[in-house]
Amino acid sequence: MSEQGTTVVERFESQVLKGNPLGDPHMREIPVYLPPSYERDRSRRYAVIYWLHGFTGIGLSSINRSLWAPTLPELMDRVIADGAPEAVLVMPDGSTRYGGSQYVNSPATGQYEDHIVGELVPYIDATYRTKASPSHRGTVGKSSGGYGALVLAMRNPDVFGAVASHSGDMYFESCYKPFFWKALNAINKHSDLRGFLKAFDAMPKKEREATEALTILVAMAMAYSGNSDGTYELPVDVKTGEMRDAIWSKWLEWDPVYMAERHAEALRKMKLVYIECGRKDEWNLHYGARVLSGRLKALNIKHEHQEFDDDHMNIQYRYVESLRRLAQVLA
Repeated sequence: MSEQGTTVVERFESQVLKGNPLGDPHMREIPVYLPPSYERDRSRRYAVIYWLHGFTGIGLSSINRSLWAPTLPELMDRVIADGAPEAVLVMPDGSTRYGGSQYVNSPATGQYEDHIVGELVPYIDATYRTKASPSHRGTVGKSSGGYGALVLAMRNPDVFGAVASHSGDMYFESCYKPFFWKALNAINKHSDLRGFLKAFDAMPKKEREATEALTILVAMAMAYSGNSDGTYELPVDVKTGEMRDAIWSKWLEWDPVYMAERHAEALRKMKLVYIECGRKDEWNLHYGARVLSGRLKALNIKHEHQEFDDDHMNIQYRYVESLRRLAQVLA
């Protein structure tokens, strides 16, 4: 039987998330996986992989057991047993009361990029025996976490030296825009946006229709088109459904497809750029991955793009592909 790592849960008090506009907790529970030899070999230092959870997830989601889906620590044990170098795995919490932060700084949600890059990374390096340099530090995630991994890596090449994305949000024209009007139907059942949010907050059980509306429209608007006073604007008129191009253009500035050219040098520095998606993805994210891959090719950025005969949900078996690659290039 192969050796297993251990997982500790850090209760991390964030200073930058204190007083955030949504009133979300600044105390976050963050699982940290320590590889099998960590306690035994006290002189050894390890590369670090930061795993970013998807929308409506939390940091602890990554270690929750289920009948058929392995946890992330179990997947790390597996790739190490198969011969990958040992690494520390950190699982931050980027959740908000409306589903997620997209791991960006926004005046409407809070400073989540600063939380991870400016607070959590230095804390992990000071607390654990890590190889504290970008060449030994990578980031990866699924869905909104895959999006966050790409954005954090592009914007912070002095922190992260490798990146992987599973079914990440990208090419917003295909993954967000087609669902706007379905979201408006849900919102307009409650007269206006304020009424919808009030009803959502009061729901004892979050309905899928309501969650989709928040995913596509409200939570993303909070992330991508927040105003300096803490308010935010939607890229579509709630009543008429007409696109508001000035607001939509703010969203596109955060789309990895369009960010790639602005951050081409950062991406060229990466030891790994790995992008994957299922070709039956319910959010059309396979098209976004194809578009991004094409942009990266045009920019002569080395990367790997894979597709699976699968959809968006329950894809834990695919995570071993990124974890193995990251552990190898970061070692």
